[in-house]
Amino acid sequence: MEIFLSQVLPEAPRAAVIWLLLLAVVIAAAAAIGTDRGRSWFDGDGRIRRAALPDAPPAAATERQELTRYADEVTVAADRAGTAARRWRDQWSAAAEEAATAWVAYEMAEAQLRRLDATTALPAPRTPRTPAEYAERERHLHRSALAAYWRGDLTVAELSDVFAHRDGWDPRLHPVHQEVCLARRVRDSRAARHRAAVDREQAAWQEAEAAAVAARSLRQEAMEALARLTAAGGRAPEESAELLPWSTEPVGQPAARFV
Repeated sequence: MEIFLSQVLPEAPRAAVIWLLLLAVVIAAAAAIGTDRGRSWFDGDGRIRRAALPDAPPAAATERQELTRYADEVTVAADRAGTAARRWRDQWSAAAEEAATAWVAYEMAEAQLRRLDATTALPAPRTPRTPAEYAERERHLHRSALAAYWRGDLTVAELSDVFAHRDGWDPRLHPVHQEVCLARRVRDSRAARHRAAVDREQAAWQEAEAAAVAARSLRQEAMEALARLTAAGGRAPEESAELLPWSTEPVGQPAARFV
């Protein structure tokens, strides 16, 4: 025992140091392995995320996308505004033609009334005032009123007044005076029709002018948006070709004919 103790005890500190060094090496190796595994796991997760998510586009590409989207929207809006302007211009043209036609009809009725008024200056032919004569005058009035109604110069209500002998319609008047009364009603009816046509023409003209102004403004904005897109290296949308052919110039002036 003394020999064993004399030989082992002096070597005990050295052995302890060796065991401690070995233990430290083992602990360091285990820590390194655990760190590598964690780092590898985190790197794998990062690779999965990078594969699943797209790369962030560069600033220039994002700007081109925004410019392209805006150019598309404003181009479509300009094209629709141009279509609306053309539609209102067509409506104004139709209303102007209707007003012109109504004016010609009014002038014809006015001329007819002047001719009939001139005949009233002459003495009316003498006819026997018999029941047969008054019946013939009434039939003449009814035939003339019906003809005016089928021409569109009298309304249904006015024709009813004629047959009911209301509102100044007197079947006992001489046929010459009946024609003058009927011509005056026709003239007044055509005058009212012309005033209504002029009102519609003016309303259509205002709408056409407003639509033309809006279309020109959107067209200018669309052209500027396309210019910015081209300067940024983008490609103009195909709808931009619609900006060139149509015109939104002022459509003119409404009719100045009033009665």
